Amino acid sequence: MMTNCSAVILAAGDGARMKTTIPYVMLKVLSKPMVSWVLSAVQKSGIQKIAMVVADRKNPVAQFAKTDCAIYEQTIRSGTAHAILQAEEFVKKNINDHILVLNGDMPFMDAGTIRNALLTHMQAGNDVTVISARLENPFGYGRILRNYSDSTFKGIVEERDASSQIKRIKEISAGTYWFKASVLLSAVQNLKPRPNGEYNLVDAITNIIKQGGKADTVVAANPDVVLGANDRSQLYELNRLARHREIERHIESGINIRCADGILIDPEVSIGIDTTILPGTILRGNVKIGHRCILGPNTIIEDSVIGDNVHLNNVSCCSATVKDGAFVGPFVHIRPGTQIGENAFIENNVSFLTPVVIGDDVHIPAGTVVKRDILQNDLKFSDETENREK
Repeated sequence: MMTNCSAVILAAGDGARMKTTIPYVMLKVLSKPMVSWVLSAVQKSGIQKIAMVVADRKNPVAQFAKTDCAIYEQTIRSGTAHAILQAEEFVKKNINDHILVLNGDMPFMDAGTIRNALLTHMQAGNDVTVISARLENPFGYGRILRNYSDSTFKGIVEERDASSQIKRIKEISAGTYWFKASVLLSAVQNLKPRPNGEYNLVDAITNIIKQGGKADTVVAANPDVVLGANDRSQLYELNRLARHREIERHIESGINIRCADGILIDPEVSIGIDTTILPGTILRGNVKIGHRCILGPNTIIEDSVIGDNVHLNNVSCCSATVKDGAFVGPFVHIRPGTQIGENAFIENNVSFLTPVVIGDDVHIPAGTVVKRDILQNDLKFSDETENREK
C-alpha cells in the first residue's frame, strides 16, 4: 500500500473518432472496458486514493468507478490540465502526496511500470517524472525533447505541434506522469490557455522546467504500456495484442493450444497445466479451470469454476460449477447457479430450465429437459427414449 501516493485517471474524452454512443473508455479490450484495465493497474500498484475525471457524473464511466474512485466532472473538455483543475479538491486534499496522472484508455499500463517510475521519481527528488517509451512508429504521440549537450529532459512536443525534425524522435510520452501534488496544483492553476482555449499538461510540465523544477523521464521496459485507442482500428489492434498476450501466457504455463482460431481468454482466467483449449473457446471473467481438461470446440465459460479432467464440448457455462471428471455436451447451456457433480455425464442437447444440482456419477441422456435437482441416477431415464423431462 502506498500511503503517500494518489492518482487521477482522466476519462472525460468523447472519442469522436470511435463513432460510439457510449464513453469511449468503456469500449472493451477482451471483455473489460479500457478504463477497467487502467483502474486495475493503479490499484495493483498499491495506490488506494484514486480520483477519476469524467464527462458526466451520470454516465457509465462514473457509474462503473464510483465505488473505487472520487468522481469529478469535466463537462467542457478544455484539455488535460483543465481536467486536473476539475479535481482540484482531490489534489488539495492530498497536497503532500506524489500524484499519478494517467489516461483512461491505456489498457496495457501495468503496476510494475507505475511503481518503477515512482521509485525513480522519489529517489531523484523530481517535481515531475514522465513515463516514456521508444517506438519504431511514434506517429500520433508527443515527442520527448532533450538537450543536445547532456540529454537532459526539457519538455514534450505534441504531434500536431512538432516540426518534421522533431517528428523523427522515437522516444515518446505515455501521457502518464508522477508529480509532487503541490507542484502539479501550482502549475495548472497558473497555466495560460493555448490559442484554441485548451489547458494542457505538457505545457504545465514545460513551465515547471522553465521555473527551475526538477523533471525527468523513465523509459518503460515494455513499450506497449503507452498504447491507447483513438479509433476502431486502434481498438482492434489493442484487442489483437491482448488476445495474443494472454494465449502466449497460458502456453508458457503448460496449456495446450494447437490452433488459436477464435480463442479468447480474459486476464483473470487461471488454467491448470495439461488442459487443452480447442478453437472457438471463450473464457470470460473470473474463470478457474483445473488440470487436464479439454475445453471446446466452440465453448463459452464465464465466471465459473471447472474442476480437473473435465470435458466441455460445445457448451455455454455461466456462473456455474463443474466438478472433476464431468463430461458435458455437445450443445448444452449450463445456467447460472448450476452445479454438476464429479464424473457426471451430460449428453448432447440436454436443457437445464432452472439452476439445478446434478449429483456425482449422474448420467443424463441426450435431449433431457432438466427441471429439478438430480442427485443420483434414475432408472426411468434408461427406459425413456424421447421427450424426457425430469
